Amino acid sequence: MNAEPLPDEVDEADAPPTWLAPPGGYTAEKFLAMRGLPKHTELIDGGLVFVSPQRKWHRRVISMVRGQLRAQAPDSLRADREMAVRLADRQMPEPDVLIVSSEAFGRDDPQSFYYPDDVVLVVEVVSPDSEERDRDTKPFKYAKAGIPHFWRVERGTADQVVVYAYELDPVTQRYVPVGIYHDRLTARVPFPMDLDLTALEN
Repeated sequence: MNAEPLPDEVDEADAPPTWLAPPGGYTAEKFLAMRGLPKHTELIDGGLVFVSPQRKWHRRVISMVRGQLRAQAPDSLRADREMAVRLADRQMPEPDVLIVSSEAFGRDDPQSFYYPDDVVLVVEVVSPDSEERDRDTKPFKYAKAGIPHFWRVERGTADQVVVYAYELDPVTQRYVPVGIYHDRLTARVPFPMDLDLTALEN
């Protein structure tokens, strides 16, 4: 069906941008070339995914997890936040926190995303509008791309931080659960760590 023309009285400046109605999905190349997209827009299955403004708890959890990972990571790894990962030609999600190689972190090109081989851990902090993506869609795609470790962070009772940790099964290319953590997260992979999950900033 052909779209109806805009009424004469509607100024072109008020018309919706053309990227709101893609003709059949986008590749990562086209996605990277777009300008004026809302902050933290993701490319999932060739479609643009827009996110609502961050809630305070979500932002505080990202800062806490990234800060502690950054302080404890070995020299060969670095913690980053809210950077896209180019998983495939039509897949470019943006994890909340990432552990990447130091070489990739300091690389000048590309500057706006990482490749799956750069990443050893992705962390998604679940919010009300991202539950299905963070619990199902994105973990499946991260596993398919070969990222070794995935954490899903949920909001528990009384704003408690609960981390569900997963490790990639290289045979099935799927994540298997390796632990559920409430007040403290201790692990040996992807590097030895001891995180205080109660250390949210007030």
